[in-house]
Amino acid sequence: MADVEIPLSTPDLSAGAAFWGDYSAAHPDIVRTCPEYTVEHFGNSARLADALLHEVTHGVKRATAELAAQYAVDEDPLPRVGSHWIACDSTGVPRIIMRSIELRLGTFDSVDDAFAFDEGEDDRTLASWRREHAKYWTSTCAARGVAWSEDDEIVFERFRVVWPPEFAD
Repeated sequence: MADVEIPLSTPDLSAGAAFWGDYSAAHPDIVRTCPEYTVEHFGNSARLADALLHEVTHGVKRATAELAAQYAVDEDPLPRVGSHWIACDSTGVPRIIMRSIELRLGTFDSVDDAFAFDEGEDDRTLASWRREHAKYWTSTCAARGVAWSEDDEIVFERFRVVWPPEFAD
């Protein structure tokens, strides 16, 4: 019997707003400095969303990368240093709030060993980072009818977990 992919649920924006309210009440000065946030999930499948969220909540994943063009497709602005994002699990339930602490734009060949390690995925090597991200972006670009290229602009982001307290850095 083949594995059946469970659909990825839309993030619960109302629950995200309530989660943000709890964080805001506990950290009003930080929120005043940077009040914007997004509510989203990692990856493009339920399995990947939960797996990557697990890597964050268990302390090894502190970086992520996304094609800059994907932000335009999703009609989202590029993140900025200090901005927050609420990561949901595959069912759309908010689980953590992260704050961007470093951002840069680059191409596929500009990623280095340290960034690959900080992404916390697979064996944390640059070789596995390149292999897995090439597969992922080839697939996600094909799904929207475009070809992925190593020359595509990528947003490289480092973050820290700021909420809830049991997961905060």
